[in-house]
Amino acid sequence: MIAVTLSLVIIFCGVSEYFRLQVIAAGVKEAVEDAVISAVNDNYAGVYHGVREGYSGGYMPDGEEGWEMAVSEGDIYAYLDSVIGTEPAGGRRVKYAGDSGRVVEYVVDGLDVTIRNAPLAPSDPQNAQRFEADAVIRLEAPVRFGGRLLPSMHITLKVQAGYIEVF
Repeated sequence: MIAVTLSLVIIFCGVSEYFRLQVIAAGVKEAVEDAVISAVNDNYAGVYHGVREGYSGGYMPDGEEGWEMAVSEGDIYAYLDSVIGTEPAGGRRVKYAGDSGRVVEYVVDGLDVTIRNAPLAPSDPQNAQRFEADAVIRLEAPVRFGGRLLPSMHITLKVQAGYIEVF
C-alpha cells in the first residue's frame, strides 16, 4: 500500500512538472506572437498606405531612382520584458520565479526576426507576397524533480504574423 502511494506521488510530481513546462512554453509563445503581431501592426501605415497602385510594400525613395525597404522589426525583447516580466542578464532575457531570491524560472534568447515585405506595385496582386514577419526564439526552462535540478528543457519557438489586405 505504501509503495503504491509513493509510486502515485512520484507519477503525480512528474506529470505536474510536465504541465508546468507546457504552461511556460505556451505563455512564452503567446507573448512572442503578440510582440510579432505588434511589430506587424506598427508597420501597417508604411506598408499599406493609400497609393495609386493599390497595395504596395513599405518602401521609401532612396534619393536616386530606386526604392529601399522601410520596415521595422520593432523591439520584441522590450515587449517581452513588459508582458512576461523578463529582464536582461548577460545577453539573454531571464524570468525569475517569485519575488524572493534569484531562482530562474526560464530564459529566452536567440531571437531572430525575418520580415518579408510586400512587393512594390505587384503585377499579379492576387498572388503577390504579403507583408509577413517570422520570429524564432529559444526557450530554456530548468526541470526540477524530487528536489533536484535536472538538465534544462530547450525548445525553439517559431511564430509568424502577416497582413492580408481586405479591400
